Amino acid sequence: MRVSHFLLPALLAGTLGERASAQTVPSAPASLNARLAGDISPVHDPAIIRQGDTFYLFTTSHARAGQGLIHVRTSRNLADWTRAAPVFAEMPAWVKDAVPGARGIWAPDVSFSNGEYRVYYSVSTFGKNHSAIGLATTPSLEKPVWTDKGPVIRSGESDDFNAIDPNMFEDAAGRQWLAFGSFWSGLKMVQLDPATGLRSAADGKIHALARRASPGAIEAPFVIRRGGFYYLFASFDFCCRGAASTYYTMVGRSKDPRGPYLDRKGKSMMKGGGFLVLHADLDPAKRFVGPGHIAILHEPKRDYIVYHAYDTQRNGASTLRIQPLGWTDDGWPVAL
Repeated sequence: MRVSHFLLPALLAGTLGERASAQTVPSAPASLNARLAGDISPVHDPAIIRQGDTFYLFTTSHARAGQGLIHVRTSRNLADWTRAAPVFAEMPAWVKDAVPGARGIWAPDVSFSNGEYRVYYSVSTFGKNHSAIGLATTPSLEKPVWTDKGPVIRSGESDDFNAIDPNMFEDAAGRQWLAFGSFWSGLKMVQLDPATGLRSAADGKIHALARRASPGAIEAPFVIRRGGFYYLFASFDFCCRGAASTYYTMVGRSKDPRGPYLDRKGKSMMKGGGFLVLHADLDPAKRFVGPGHIAILHEPKRDYIVYHAYDTQRNGASTLRIQPLGWTDDGWPVAL
């Protein structure tokens, strides 16, 4: 897909970064967001994968909401979504001692590796970095048999990071990495053991990927590899405030999975840089605000950006959103 590009008006370019506008090809489908139906709200922090002809969506869940933890939804066409069985019936036993007070499982991430589906998930309490990222696996999503592998990485008061919002990706050399982070000193990354999905003993370093100066917030990394670059997507500002949410999505890219990740103007994401991908001001209808915590779905014919946003016509309900993702001639992502 070829996409024409130019700068946004000065207001957005000056305050939120730079974004390319998009011109779709004539055969582009009608808006997928307009066709979303079924169990699409409340949805927070979606992660997505396809097995066979079925798409599986994993989302944040809270014990008070019932119906298990790590909610799962399925679709055959990306538009119509139905609730399926959750990953856990109750909180994993190790969480009680590791993260006292945790009452939900946040921001799952799903991938397929070494013959199994791997779901990384977060446990924490709001506003604290006494947190952990765990791992659950199953050989199939059609009839899943989940095995919990326990914690992968933890954080506490003595750390300058928050171990939530995981995302696993594989680099060109076959190494696997877990990007994560929310607030504190920003986004981090550790190396994984591809055989187990747990943290690698070969590289114990915590790599820094991106940060913003206070009071700016950054969280929810998602990394993909495309055309010789690694692209780091991140959510800026504040979610979880309904119609008052100010979340938006930025991206930087690097030739090395460990960074530095730079935006289109060459500014490092370690210095608050980023290229604008999603923002409420880019919604012509001005209905959905706070678009963020994205996942990228790579399909044979096109890529999709999957995220949540808050519906101002439904009291700020967190709602699933999916858009095709195009690319500019110079290799920057554009939500179509």
